[in-house]
Amino acid sequence: MRQSWDRSRTIVLPAPVAPAPAGPEGLRVAFLVYRGNPQCGGQGVYTRHLTRELVALGHSVTVLAGQPWPELDPGVGFLPLPGLDLYREPDPFRLPHPREVRDLAAAAELGVMLTGGFGEPFAFSLRARRALRLRRGEFDLVHDNQCLGTGMLGILADGWPLLTTLHHPITVDRQLALSHASGLYQRLGTRRWFGFLGMQMRVARHLPAVVTVSNSSRRDIAAQMGVAPERMTVVPVGVDHAVFRPRSDVRAVPGRLMVTSSSDVPMKGLVPLLEAVARLRSSRAVELVVVGRPQKGGRVDRALDRLSLRPAVHFVSGITDGELARCYGEAEVAVVPSLYEGFSLPAVEAMACGVPVVTTTGGALPEVVGRDGETAVLVPPDDPGALAAAIARLLDDPMARARLGAAGRARVLRRFTWRVTAEGTAACYRALIRAAQC
Repeated sequence: MRQSWDRSRTIVLPAPVAPAPAGPEGLRVAFLVYRGNPQCGGQGVYTRHLTRELVALGHSVTVLAGQPWPELDPGVGFLPLPGLDLYREPDPFRLPHPREVRDLAAAAELGVMLTGGFGEPFAFSLRARRALRLRRGEFDLVHDNQCLGTGMLGILADGWPLLTTLHHPITVDRQLALSHASGLYQRLGTRRWFGFLGMQMRVARHLPAVVTVSNSSRRDIAAQMGVAPERMTVVPVGVDHAVFRPRSDVRAVPGRLMVTSSSDVPMKGLVPLLEAVARLRSSRAVELVVVGRPQKGGRVDRALDRLSLRPAVHFVSGITDGELARCYGEAEVAVVPSLYEGFSLPAVEAMACGVPVVTTTGGALPEVVGRDGETAVLVPPDDPGALAAAIARLLDDPMARARLGAAGRARVLRRFTWRVTAEGTAACYRALIRAAQC
């Protein structure tokens, strides 16, 4: 971590964007996302596509977001709520100049970072409450996308109808990170980083309405975070099936595998996949395309050297959805090696592209991809040998690949489109408004 003050003090703020007005039956939604860039994970993808489809249904949506800024479609409003952006590239864990620390939210964000924690959710929730206090007549309800900061309780106290999306219990992330930590110092650091989890659990237990993305997540949130099951509604995540589709102008590259992994954490299972690729390369020519960027010196980076895989593993990042769909089309097999998922956008994207999927039984993955052998091949989590064997079987069987790819595409069209997600979410909005009026 760099220990000198950042004297640039340059934060470029995007201009606010007014939302399209609501239709005759539409609602005015303030959509909160503390970290909204779709290149940083599923929350940004969820924000972009859900808000677009809500607008298409006649609702007026304004996204209130911190850095990294979200990517939004025409018609969606935007109000930037800038934080200190302490984890920005190319200087993560930067020390801001003292003049940047202008209020309690900024002081808390910096103080938590200096003690090894993650303060963005708490700080953003304070900023969101402050912004909403000035806009009471502009919105009908507030939708929080898994911030769950203490300020959300203040938003409730201010009289706002509030719904939150809780994609999966972060308790699982913490458990898996601790199980892969080496030594007491790393375990203590991991516990400190996840210090925000206690806050999120307390807030979640007090919220009147929670949307989650799978029945698996609903069960785990109830068991591990103490949220009452009757306050949770399952609304699965969708995919842009017009972009993620089989393409006649793209041909699969023999032996190419693909995985999407936006973060270098044990839960995503990228290291077990690298170990499986190393096994496969002992008897055949395979290559792996990773959509994501590994942390320099991190677990994945070290595994590449340990397994001598650098020539066979290629990383791409910062690509558009169309480019991502082409990447899927160039793979003979897509792999989702996660140890746990509350849903899995990469699995749905691959299926939408007609690409056969090998995945694990971690969390909601069987619920998403269906039964083993019908739309995907399922293996136990954290088992490189099973991953390698399943991938090898598909690489050797073109007919099985074609059958699984077609079945996966059909499953997506039945269950997992963003329009279906938006319709289910809007139904939750109306139930929330009715309950607030009682």
